[in-house]
Amino acid sequence: MKEQFTDLFRFEEDLVFDDLYPRNIKNLSQLHWTPLNIAQMAADFLSEPNTKILDIGSGVGKFCITAGFYNPQSCFHGIEQRQDLFLFAKLAKNKIGLSNVEFIHGNLTDLDFDNYDHFYFFNSFYENLHPENSIDKNIEITADLYDYYTTFLFDKLDRKPSGTKLVTYHGAKEQVPSSYTLIDGSKHWALKMWMKR
Repeated sequence: MKEQFTDLFRFEEDLVFDDLYPRNIKNLSQLHWTPLNIAQMAADFLSEPNTKILDIGSGVGKFCITAGFYNPQSCFHGIEQRQDLFLFAKLAKNKIGLSNVEFIHGNLTDLDFDNYDHFYFFNSFYENLHPENSIDKNIEITADLYDYYTTFLFDKLDRKPSGTKLVTYHGAKEQVPSSYTLIDGSKHWALKMWMKR
């Protein structure tokens, strides 16, 4: 099954990739899902043999699927609290046939961050500040939740060991602990690659 999608990845066609999903999900892509070229650059930085990488707020799985396709030596896990998006991610993964990609339905506050080596974060908390840009109305969205999730993630990242890698896409600088050093911010204005000192 994987072979039929080879051209999709080779030519980095987001519109073709997005055909994996229903129209209402596809229409959210430009604002809410990671572009293929960004996913490739992020994964190239994060990926190492036998590492587990967590996508925080994985949506329909576009980052994990792209990253897993190009980096079979690493395992990519996505956590998503919206059940419908989690199910779309699983369906897309199964269509492509990736064994190194897994999706979890739940809230990131229930995860054991010790189980993951590196992290990808496409500011999934942002909709709490701008509900007019939210994916749907199926979960609670408040500014207090933005602060709560940001503080939670900041603390978890700060407790990770030296050498932990983090990629932020459209992230805010205050979301990254000062214990992380910016390694590369040159590939795209919104893409930042960090490492824990």
